[in-house]
Amino acid sequence: MECFQVLETGEGIERTILRKLRGQGGPRGRCASENHPALLVVSPRAAEGAVLPVHCRTVLLPGEMGERAFPIRAASAVSYGVSPRDSLTISSHEGEILWAALQRELVTVDGRVVERQEFPLALESGTEPLPALAAAGALLLLGVPPEELGPVSG
Repeated sequence: MECFQVLETGEGIERTILRKLRGQGGPRGRCASENHPALLVVSPRAAEGAVLPVHCRTVLLPGEMGERAFPIRAASAVSYGVSPRDSLTISSHEGEILWAALQRELVTVDGRVVERQEFPLALESGTEPLPALAAAGALLLLGVPPEELGPVSG
């Protein structure tokens, strides 16, 4: 787990990430410089008109952001959303359980590989699916295994 930055407009993604990381022994640190985070997370609402850092190691962004993301210099990009082209998608949503599908393997910021798979996410009451998916994707990229994600909010 390494330094990250979340661009959001009050969806609670950063709060969810920090709460889960504290439960895992705490984050290894926050970015000293917002200009070059190891992980940049862009929320669904912040994607529109967001001022993005120029560099990051990995960017997690809404798939709908598409071509607008290319000014970011990142070693890897992971998209999330409802399109089958996104790396992390929603396969089904049943009440308070969202089934997420990792469509292709991803490499965490510390170099571990997470294989393609489906996993359940227990949503806290009132949680919107896309911010919850963004929080789950960020946690995966920060090294939290899918089976340890637990309830998410966003």
